[in-house]
Amino acid sequence: MFSKILIANRGEIAVRVARTCRELGVTVVAVYSDVDREARHVALADEAVHLPGSAPADTYLNVQAVIDAALSTGSQAIHPGYGFLSERADVAEAVAAAGLVWIGPPPEALQAAGDKVRARRLAESAGVSVVPGTLEPVRDIEEVHAFGERHGYPIAIKAAGGGGGRGLKVAASGGEVEAAFGSAVREAEAYFGSADVYLERYLRRPKHVEIQILAAAPGQTMSLGARDCSLQRRHQKLAEETPPPRFVEAVPRMGEAAVRVADACGYVNAGTVEFLLDAEAEDQAGPPFHFLEINARLQVEHTITEEVLGVDLVAAQLRIAAGDQLGFDAEDLRPGGRLEPRGHAIECRVNAEDPRRRFLPGPGRITRYREPGGPGIRVDSGFGEGDDVPAAYDSLVAKLVAWAPSREEARLRMLRALDEFDIQGIPTTIPAHRLLLGHPEFVDGSYSTVTVEAGALEGLGPPEARKGRDADSEPGREGVLLVAGTPTRLWHPAIAGSVSAAARTGPGPDRGQVVAPMHGTILGILVSVGDQVQAGDPVAVLEAMKMETHIAAPASGGVKELLARPGDVVEAGQVVAVVD
Repeated sequence: MFSKILIANRGEIAVRVARTCRELGVTVVAVYSDVDREARHVALADEAVHLPGSAPADTYLNVQAVIDAALSTGSQAIHPGYGFLSERADVAEAVAAAGLVWIGPPPEALQAAGDKVRARRLAESAGVSVVPGTLEPVRDIEEVHAFGERHGYPIAIKAAGGGGGRGLKVAASGGEVEAAFGSAVREAEAYFGSADVYLERYLRRPKHVEIQILAAAPGQTMSLGARDCSLQRRHQKLAEETPPPRFVEAVPRMGEAAVRVADACGYVNAGTVEFLLDAEAEDQAGPPFHFLEINARLQVEHTITEEVLGVDLVAAQLRIAAGDQLGFDAEDLRPGGRLEPRGHAIECRVNAEDPRRRFLPGPGRITRYREPGGPGIRVDSGFGEGDDVPAAYDSLVAKLVAWAPSREEARLRMLRALDEFDIQGIPTTIPAHRLLLGHPEFVDGSYSTVTVEAGALEGLGPPEARKGRDADSEPGREGVLLVAGTPTRLWHPAIAGSVSAAARTGPGPDRGQVVAPMHGTILGILVSVGDQVQAGDPVAVLEAMKMETHIAAPASGGVKELLARPGDVVEAGQVVAVVD
C-alpha cells in the first residue's frame, strides 16, 4: 500500500477518499483553491497545497500544478476522484511520466471509454446492443435533420467526449434541431476540448441502469451489481437506488454485457457501464437494453453499492493501483457468497439548487447545517455550518444514503432523514426529494428518466410559498432571466445586486447593459456587434454550477458592444454586452 497520496479534487469526494486513506494508514495531501482555503477536505488532510486562483482551469484542472504538488510533497500516487481530471487519458499519461501512480484506469482504457463514439463501436464489437445512432461524429445540422427523418424524433445530440449529462441536448422535432445542435457543440468544446457530437434515438421513457464494475487487471472485470439512476433533471441524476426496483431479470444479462465491454477496453480499476433499458418494449428475454457509455472513474453513487455489499470501493481502487490483493473475487459476489447483496439502499444528492426555479443554482453561505442520523443513515458531505458553497464548482453539497432490509423500509427511512436534514442559507434539492420519494411512480418503481420533466414536482408550488427552513435567509433583488429559453423570475441572495436595473422592471441608467446573473463561464456569444435583438432574446450562454443559462437582452435595439468572449470567467453583475 502507498504511504502517501495526493487527492486531486475537492468537496465530498475528497473527504470520502481521505477517510479511507486514514483507515488504511495512508498520509493524505489535499489541494485547494483560493475559495476552498477553509474547506472540509483541507481540514481532514495531513498536508495541503494551495493552487492559486478559483477558476477550475487555474486550480483543479491545472495538470502541471497538481503534479508539481504531488512531487513536492513526496506523494506516490494521485487519486482524481470524479469530475475534473478523472477521465482524461492525457493526465493519466502525464502522471505516469512524472513517476507517479494514477489511481484509476490506464490511459488506453480512458481513451477507449472517453470517446463515446469509439466506446459505442467497442460495445458493438463485443456483441452488446447500442442505442440506435451514429458511429461517427456528425459535422453539420443537415446530418442531424437527415437522422431525425430516418429514425424519427426525439433525438439526442451528445458530446463524443462527454458524460454526466454534459453536452447532451434533445431535439423533440426538426424545429428544435438548430438550437439543440448549437448548444451541444458549445458544451462539448467548452467541457471536453472537442466539438465532436454524435446522435442517438432518444427513448421516450427509458430506465437508466448502470453496472458497477471492478477489474484488478485487464480481462478480469467483475460486476458488482446494478443501480437504477433514472430519477434525473437536465439529464443529471437526482437520486439512485440499488437493487433496481423493476426488471431485475435483466440485471444478470446487463452485468455480463458490462464485463464484455470493459474487457474489450482493457479496463482496470473501478468504473461503471451504463445502459438504457426500454421499459416500453419486451422481447422473449425480457425488456431490451442498450449500451449507453462507460464512466471510467468512481461514480457519485458508489455509496449505495458499498452499503448493500459491505465493500469499500475506494479501498479497492487503492489496492488495485498499489498491486495489492483485493481480498475478494467474483465468487464472493455470487448468490450465497459472503458479499451477496443485502437489503436496499437509496441515495439522494443534496445540491445547492432551487427546484422551484427549474433547479437554478444557489451558491452562498450555509448559515445552519444539521445532518440526520440514526440506523442505516450515511451522509457524505464536503460542507458544514458557516461554509460557502462557491459558484465556481459543482453544486453538490452532500449525499444522503439510507439503507434498510427492504426497499419500502429504505424509502421511509430516507423520508425521515430528509425531514431531519436542516440546511439554511442556500436553496437545496431536499424539498424535491421529499416530493419525489412519495410520488406514485417512485413508490411502485415505474419512474423513468422523464418523470421529473413530466411534472412530478408540480406539488412544490411557487417560490413565494417557501416557509421556515426552506426560505431564503437574506433579502434579494428580483430580476428576469432566460433559463433554458424560458423567462424566469429570480429572487435569491446569491444574485442580490447582480441583476442590473435593465433586467428588472422599468428603465434605468444601465438599461442597455446585459449582465451576468452569477459567477460562471461564458460558453458562447450568440450575437455580433450590429445585430438587432428584441428584449428577451438570448445574447450569451453562461455556465454556472453545471447549468447552462441564456443571458437575455434587457431591451430591444442594436448590439453596440461585446465585452466577453467564450471561455471568459465572469462575476455576478459583470456587463457582457451592451444593447443600444
